[in-house]
Amino acid sequence: MTSKSASPAVELKVGEHTVRVSNPDRVYFPETGATKLDLAQYYLSVGDGIVNALRERPCMLHRFPKGLPGGKVHQKRIPHGAPDWIPTVQLYFPRYGRTADELCVQKLADVLWAVQMSTVEFHPWNSRRADTELPDEWRIDLDPMPDCPWSRVQRVAGVVHEVLDELGAVGWPKTSGGKGLHIYVRIDPTHGFQEVRRAALAFAREVERRAPTEVTTAWWRKDRDPGHLFVDYNQNARDHTIAAAYSVRGVPEATVSTPVRWSEIPDIDPRDFTMATVPARYAELGDLHAGIDDAVFEIDPLLEWAARDPVDLDQDEESRG
Repeated sequence: MTSKSASPAVELKVGEHTVRVSNPDRVYFPETGATKLDLAQYYLSVGDGIVNALRERPCMLHRFPKGLPGGKVHQKRIPHGAPDWIPTVQLYFPRYGRTADELCVQKLADVLWAVQMSTVEFHPWNSRRADTELPDEWRIDLDPMPDCPWSRVQRVAGVVHEVLDELGAVGWPKTSGGKGLHIYVRIDPTHGFQEVRRAALAFAREVERRAPTEVTTAWWRKDRDPGHLFVDYNQNARDHTIAAAYSVRGVPEATVSTPVRWSEIPDIDPRDFTMATVPARYAELGDLHAGIDDAVFEIDPLLEWAARDPVDLDQDEESRG
């Protein structure tokens, strides 16, 4: 009996580089039938957007070497066999006393090479290679508890928008690719992770004060109402990462973490944004986060809030690394 031979590799010209995609017909998403080549073509279709989301950021890779059925590999270190044109940044992890060279995307070919290495999800840091210890992105993660309906996420997003407006901060929302929402705010990289995390908690507590029957900031899961929305300020801790804008998620439906307009949030269903549907949306609207670097917010007012309402962050999970 002869075994079925693998499909021949496909070469994709991406800018100045050619990326060889092996096993292009391997089905990564059995529920939709999407293959490895489909995944590569998806990332090509949102090229400027995914590069904008990842540019110069250390990036954790969620790899699925055999597709979804084969399970996920969380990879900090860049996979073996990287060509010399793949950019990296070396990070130090004090907890383990080790360093790791992580992918640090500069161009679309870097993304496609990672897809060739079986990456489905891209999870970047909120700091950049120039100084990885100084975040330039404040992340507001609206994380629904198990019994929290999507309608509550939508309502709380309105509260978040209201508070950001009062602060004079521009928020850039996107679906999480799951049941939540992420809002990013570009900040001046002059504060460390602990200060940004403290500012994020002060903001989260203000949102909780305005929607006390719907929002929680309790870190311990046992202390949260299962119907509430958790504003997860800890996503701003060192080495905590969440899926990038335009990242496909490793779930059967191949949902995508998709930038949206504030005005869309009351009407959208996050399940509608998938690897199959987002390319047409992107072709029509372009990258809705394209202007994020032009709207920089100083977090000093949030640090003043934190000083007025101090919380011992040591009682929560400390920053990793």
